[in-house]
Amino acid sequence: MVNEILRQKIYFALFRGATIFSVATLLFVLLYILKEGSGVISIKFLTGMWSHADITEGGIFPAIIGTFCLAIGVCIVSIPVGICTAIYLNEYAKDNYFTRIIKLAIRNLAGVPSIVYGIFGLAFFVLFLNMGTSLIAASLTLGCMTLPWIITASEEALKAVPYSFREGSYALGAAKWETIRKIVLPNSLSGMLTGSILGISRAIGETAPIIMVGATFYISYLPTSPFDKFMALPYHLYILATQHSSPYAREYAMGTSLVLIALVFILNSGVFILRYNLRKRKEW
Repeated sequence: MVNEILRQKIYFALFRGATIFSVATLLFVLLYILKEGSGVISIKFLTGMWSHADITEGGIFPAIIGTFCLAIGVCIVSIPVGICTAIYLNEYAKDNYFTRIIKLAIRNLAGVPSIVYGIFGLAFFVLFLNMGTSLIAASLTLGCMTLPWIITASEEALKAVPYSFREGSYALGAAKWETIRKIVLPNSLSGMLTGSILGISRAIGETAPIIMVGATFYISYLPTSPFDKFMALPYHLYILATQHSSPYAREYAMGTSLVLIALVFILNSGVFILRYNLRKRKEW
């Protein structure tokens, strides 16, 4: 009994230490970026067009708009397809060898490096479908990259709904789709939103895929068509941090990273608030 209590205390101490280390590392990174990049944050920096000749005279507004458009495109491409696929796999598909192979493939695709998706997008969307390097090609590429995350999270959310809910609905005479639409989906929507937003957050922070399929460091206009090139915060940050010759490049890179973190934080916060409100409506 004494050994078991001692073992339990050791495990708790390890878990507590890991938690403290993770939180401390995150706070250190955030505080460092805030300290180094907050000096360039201004209305001009957030709303001005980029000045390639003198970076202190311009802003990152085109990169913010490009990232925002990219996020919308990824949402349109991946969320409906991912949720519909999860519904089919969990509610309609039979549990056989072929279905298990598909589920295994989806989970393996979630671990494929993003650069591989970039090469796929270049070969298929840019060259084969002749979309060129454009916003729509980037949205489709990142949409394919986030699909495994959304499908897996949505499927787990559907599995979390007790099967007795379905049985009760069938007993009252409801059809299968009616049961899914009115019983299963409302009770699994919060979990689906969590998986979706994690996938989208990962997508808008990617650099390698969008370099190949449409992002550019500098344009003098905002994208007005899905087939236009665009600026994006991750690629903009990468060029400033590694290749730009301006003495202010490092400071502006930190400011850009701060804006990107804030954008992801706002996106996540909005979805988490929506998820909290949805969960409060549950009665089980």
